[in-house]
Amino acid sequence: MTLSQIWYTRCPVPTPVGLAAQLGLLEKTFSEAGITLTSIIDSPDSTIRQSHFNHTLEWSFRHGGNVPPIRARSEGRQTRLVGITWTDEFQAIVTLPTSGIRSVRDLAGRRFGVPRRPDGIVDFMRATALKGLVSALSLEGVPLDAIERVDVEIAQSVLADQEGQSLFRLKRRQAFAEEAAALLRGEVDAIFVKGTGGIAAANFIGAVPVVEFGFHPDPKIRINSGSPRVLTVDRRLADERPDLVARLIDAIRQAAAWAEGHPEETRRFIAREAGATEEQVLAANGPEVHRHLGLSLEAPLIDAIAHYKDFLRDWGFLAGDFSVADWVDHRPWARLEGKAVA
Repeated sequence: MTLSQIWYTRCPVPTPVGLAAQLGLLEKTFSEAGITLTSIIDSPDSTIRQSHFNHTLEWSFRHGGNVPPIRARSEGRQTRLVGITWTDEFQAIVTLPTSGIRSVRDLAGRRFGVPRRPDGIVDFMRATALKGLVSALSLEGVPLDAIERVDVEIAQSVLADQEGQSLFRLKRRQAFAEEAAALLRGEVDAIFVKGTGGIAAANFIGAVPVVEFGFHPDPKIRINSGSPRVLTVDRRLADERPDLVARLIDAIRQAAAWAEGHPEETRRFIAREAGATEEQVLAANGPEVHRHLGLSLEAPLIDAIAHYKDFLRDWGFLAGDFSVADWVDHRPWARLEGKAVA
């Protein structure tokens, strides 16, 4: 079989894959191999878009938040973890100024809003909020059972986010909108937010931080769905065309190297990727974000993914357990080190 097309997808967040796409490096490196790249997440077909979350398409790769690929692997999906990026981002528990909550200890006895999406794909935003809550409470030794967790029901599936009049011709809805609305209605006392979307939502409703920990010195506090992010490929691509996986990694590394020398342009590209302003990117990711778009399989990064996998398992987000070490595929990196990219 002659391979002519590869599916790819990325989350609308800071990733070197997104940067490589905007710089034209992905298209260039694959076109040189006679391959056309087709975006999964931009497909008008929701059954195609679903692979962004469950990794069902053969001949595909994905870079972004780690909950969906971890869940897919726990379901037995035959994928390979070939790279990890750690780009820190704003993470916080926020409240309204009138709540009387000024510290993590003040959360005791109060209501924390946890999003709940419809069944169909793994509820990655719920997992993200819960990990944020656990991290925040651990900073002050507040027990989890001291907090009342209140579900914030989200009626629409994330798969429908590119459809409907309420988008007003935008690609995506405002992140954390339902949680912010619940906070404004007085149904909950505090919510978790992160990234540029979280900063935008908190700013819009006039929320104030209870605690921020996206740049905490302890990496286990910062670990969440987007910290770190993973690059995964399906098994067929990894096994039958390792040369293409090596090409992919090489293009991503070129993008990361470019970013280090172009801080302002990198912030601009990230803003375009995230649908945010450059000011929001600076606030959410910090002034050194251009230095944190690398890709590797270093042991601390693999350990971080294993740590979060265990959290997801313990909180019931996985179909079964698996070994992250066995998921990792070092072969394309070895191929690059041998200069056998073509």
